[in-house]
Amino acid sequence: MPYKKEFWHSKWEQDQTGWDIGYVSTPIKEYIDQLNNKDLNILIPGSGNSYEGEYLFKQGFKNITLLDFSGLPFENLRNRCPQFPVEGIVTGDFFKHLGNYDLIIEQTFFSSFKSKFRKQYAEKIHGLLKPGGKLIGLLFGIELYHDHPPFGGDKEEYQELFSPLFKILVMEPAHNSINPRQGNELFLILEKRD
Repeated sequence: MPYKKEFWHSKWEQDQTGWDIGYVSTPIKEYIDQLNNKDLNILIPGSGNSYEGEYLFKQGFKNITLLDFSGLPFENLRNRCPQFPVEGIVTGDFFKHLGNYDLIIEQTFFSSFKSKFRKQYAEKIHGLLKPGGKLIGLLFGIELYHDHPPFGGDKEEYQELFSPLFKILVMEPAHNSINPRQGNELFLILEKRD
């Protein structure tokens, strides 16, 4: 199985959250900024401090679900954005989560999975999306660690993984990554195949 709840909870307790950049990532912000339908049903799995979720909420999106194994980062969100709807904050297991979403936002969650669990991830995302729904976000486009997260990969590997279930609309190096990740991220827009 992928890493358990206790593993991620301890990362938050010990402030070992190197993936957390402290604000909404630029490529995802720019994608959100061009969305017109504020009624989209949106999921952010492995949302952590959920700067993306907070940004969506402040831009007027109404149907946002944040999902994380640990409830600790949600305390940070509640301090920053106390008006965020409590029903949109879910502490739980991604693989057991049920829902029907127009849009799923990927921000460092995928990199928590070793290669052998990534097919399960892709299948679960596919199952959570409505027909024509999209997975958008960022994946590391470089090799990273082999014994602990974050786990990286490359475009060819991702194309092979996702193409049976999704139309790959965009999977290209992100031109607007944050400085420490310049040249290391792929921005993707995948549309669910029926």
